[in-house]
Amino acid sequence: MKPSHVKPISYLKSHAAEIVETISESGEPMLTTQNGEAKVVVQHAHSYEDMQQIIALLKILAMGQRDIQAGHYRDIDEFLAELDAEDKPQ
Repeated sequence: MKPSHVKPISYLKSHAAEIVETISESGEPMLTTQNGEAKVVVQHAHSYEDMQQIIALLKILAMGQRDIQAGHYRDIDEFLAELDAEDKPQ
């Protein structure tokens, strides 16, 4: 995170409206510190929602990778043959 995006909590308290405007325009999050320690990240709601969607997709990919490693998958040729069989009239 850029040093300009790191602010003490006192700055957050006294410049809330300005911070909201800046974050809304730039899309960049702001790290808030308290007693020199990182405490809170303030970010635009849309950025947060996008990040949550990305995390959900990464979790799905990780679950799929674990399934593959555990041998819980089907051969693509078998799967496609099943689909073809379902499409044919009986």
